[in-house]
Amino acid sequence: MIFNTSRRADFVKRRVGQFSAHDFLYQWVAKDMAERLSEITRDFQSVLLSGQHTADYFGTKFPDATLSKDTTPEVLSSQNEQYDCILSIGEMHCANDLPGLLIQMRRALKPDGVLLAAFAGGETLHELRASLMQGEMVATGGASPRVYPFVDKQQMAGLMQRAGFALPVVDSEILTISYRDIFHVMADLRGMGESNALTDCHKQLSSSRLFFEAAKYYQEHFAEPDGRVTASYEIIFVIGWAPHESQQKPAKRGSGQVSLTEIL
Repeated sequence: MIFNTSRRADFVKRRVGQFSAHDFLYQWVAKDMAERLSEITRDFQSVLLSGQHTADYFGTKFPDATLSKDTTPEVLSSQNEQYDCILSIGEMHCANDLPGLLIQMRRALKPDGVLLAAFAGGETLHELRASLMQGEMVATGGASPRVYPFVDKQQMAGLMQRAGFALPVVDSEILTISYRDIFHVMADLRGMGESNALTDCHKQLSSSRLFFEAAKYYQEHFAEPDGRVTASYEIIFVIGWAPHESQQKPAKRGSGQVSLTEIL
């Protein structure tokens, strides 16, 4: 169990009233996903909005469809082949069993149904990770996990194939956000309900020296000319389809009619 799910749920619940003041990433992701979704020319009759906040942004996008809402990243409360479309924002980065979640989503889709998801990827908060590790090393002589172990694009592409999705596409964009200091970075994370919910996280109250040293390292290594600091957020976008006989398939090995040596 990488994540303490009850602890994470408590973080999210406590920040519900503040979330709208810190949801700039979710707003950007929702806009991008809506554009990608608009390129899929079909009418969806049954849609699953999976994840804690997905319904906040897509709850009114499908007026003629039957909507289902699921806020638990580990378990899909659905029958096989039930949905034409599954949308997911910001849940896959904190799934204890991501391969299992993807398999459940693929099974929950009707043949030729589509999954469109977005979540934090491997480059996310690398500045904060390095700074907190350095601060803890200086303050205590050791280090504990304080930033989530995000997957990268290559890993996600492999997981999509393993889960049985057809025609998977995985890409990402990195947003670089300017902050006053490390403490405003962490304030945004708390406001989004993304405080440290790792099972192996440090349970005792952290010393002020740790954060002083982390802030110093952050300022020294990730500051802009005006003295502000940057924080990176990599957003991975995933599109995958439940297999169907009408979909394009790669040609069989050896079936080509033109030699590559002739082209080159």
